[in-house]
Amino acid sequence: MMAQTEALFRDDAYLRDGAARVVGINDRGGILLDRTMFYATSGGQPGDTGRFTREDGSTIAIAATVTGETKDEIIHVPAAEQVLPEVGETLQLAIDWERRFKLMRMHTACHLLSVICPFPITGASVNEADSRVDFDLPDANVTKEDVTIRLMELVNGDHPVFTRWISEEELESNPGLVKSKNVRPPRGAGRIRLVCIGEEAVVDSQPCGGTHVASTAEVGEIHIGKIEKKGRENRRFRIRFGSLPAS
Repeated sequence: MMAQTEALFRDDAYLRDGAARVVGINDRGGILLDRTMFYATSGGQPGDTGRFTREDGSTIAIAATVTGETKDEIIHVPAAEQVLPEVGETLQLAIDWERRFKLMRMHTACHLLSVICPFPITGASVNEADSRVDFDLPDANVTKEDVTIRLMELVNGDHPVFTRWISEEELESNPGLVKSKNVRPPRGAGRIRLVCIGEEAVVDSQPCGGTHVASTAEVGEIHIGKIEKKGRENRRFRIRFGSLPAS
């Protein structure tokens, strides 16, 4: 029977630690829990790393978090040569918060970029220092300087970032909410999670299962490092932390 994990990060991205019970160990040594605040790799955002502390005080380093057959099956992958816990054991979980918070800031920045560049998204990757969003954009008549200015206007606007759920039928009647050209939100659960920016979602609203900061101001200073041509109708925008270097 497939394990189903309560994904605490979907409702509170700021949970850093907490207790959970081991419900299974898969054939590759992956640890399955009844609940977790560890985000699993999905949608261009890497899964969390961190540690589990056992009842005897020993720790288990977690090198990655991934999904199984569905997004509700979350597998915590131990680093090499770790002693595995027992099924039924209660563990204390702690994510690598410094890394996670950078990913939350970057993921939110990617959403802001999609507001400034309202073109179909053909790919994306969120990382701690350098993230990218690819757009179906034949004529990149934009500059990294102009986009950076507009990004920072949204960041400095201190707009709230929040989530809400809609039905699959609501999404079908509002296809413009989906910005990805090739990827559609998973169906079958009956509801879709939207990430909204601004009061009454006036800035943006799009399906997303990732983790984000609670306000655009928390993104901090960011800039477009470069705009690359990737094919006849594809432009790659690279987002980096810090101010735009002087050219």
